[in-house]
Amino acid sequence: MRKSEMSKLKDKVEISLDDRLSREKAVELARVQIEKDFGKGSLIKMGESPVGKGIESISSGSILLDEAIGIGGYPKGRIIEIFGPESSGKTTLTLQAIAEVQKNGGIAAFIDAEHALDPVYARALGVNVDELWLSQPDTGEQALEIAEYLIRSGGIDLIIIDSVAALTPQAEIDGEMGDSQIGLQARLMSKALRKITGILSKSNTCIMFINQIRMKIGVMFGNPETTTGGNALKFYSSLRLEVRKIDQVTGTSSDDIVGNKIRVKVVKNKVAPPFRKVELVIYFGKGISREASILDAAIKYNLVQKTGSWYSIGNDKLGQGRENAINYLVREKELTYDLERQLRKIIFEGFNPDSLKVGTNAKQDKE
Repeated sequence: MRKSEMSKLKDKVEISLDDRLSREKAVELARVQIEKDFGKGSLIKMGESPVGKGIESISSGSILLDEAIGIGGYPKGRIIEIFGPESSGKTTLTLQAIAEVQKNGGIAAFIDAEHALDPVYARALGVNVDELWLSQPDTGEQALEIAEYLIRSGGIDLIIIDSVAALTPQAEIDGEMGDSQIGLQARLMSKALRKITGILSKSNTCIMFINQIRMKIGVMFGNPETTTGGNALKFYSSLRLEVRKIDQVTGTSSDDIVGNKIRVKVVKNKVAPPFRKVELVIYFGKGISREASILDAAIKYNLVQKTGSWYSIGNDKLGQGRENAINYLVREKELTYDLERQLRKIIFEGFNPDSLKVGTNAKQDKE
């Protein structure tokens, strides 16, 4: 290369460096003006923001579901939708999440638009109903405005709205039964989600919407199922879970139905890879079986060995048959706690064993 060409290349590099410095100064001046107009922290580098430091999570109460979600539980500061057919376990999942929040000293609220919350069942799942904030609104607008007030307070960790289908617009309530009110609920949801998305991130509040399934009319090909409330919730949700009942759990006889087996599919996930599936056991009156989830995860990661119908840890037998092994873990709380701690260290990178304060914690039980 000739000297003249080398000189031109050197000048070009120096100009580009000077240009970059001048551009950085211009951005800094813009940042100062932005903070002056909109407040401190309106524009920061991602590495300096909470977003760049990972996403906090709320345990679901099942280590298998925490693994399927990918970050150890439900993401805080995000919108979550849980949908599925009737009696599939949607409300149970949300009540279990409330119990986990409360066990870690957090505050939760339940906006019961369906007016159907069972306090006895909630208490059986570990929810402290005396500390749970409850609202039973008359209209959809009232429900969503209450949610907005709670989010803006900055003191709530988790809000449950049960359900989107029950968020009835005021105009629909004031009208006649035969009136056609097309798109009212969809517009209501779209406006509400636009308002709360930004403040959710700032308050680090997790909001979970329970939704129902409807059938599209005249669909000949593809999935005819859809959810209520329009499409806005699908777009604004960072996590969408589809819950379906797949089997029944029997007790001592085939006629003794003690629970349901459900499948949870992560159909949308903005915080980890989507489309993972997990099967959970929900016992009537007790909720999700933490011990069943721990047993399945322990087998998966070879902490528990299954030989024929026998389950064991090394030379120690847990029991013959799945139900006996689960019952053994229910009785031996210290062992269950140790297994969960080991599993979380294996599954979730950077997990601190001392932070495990949820579920079957032998230390808490002894106290």
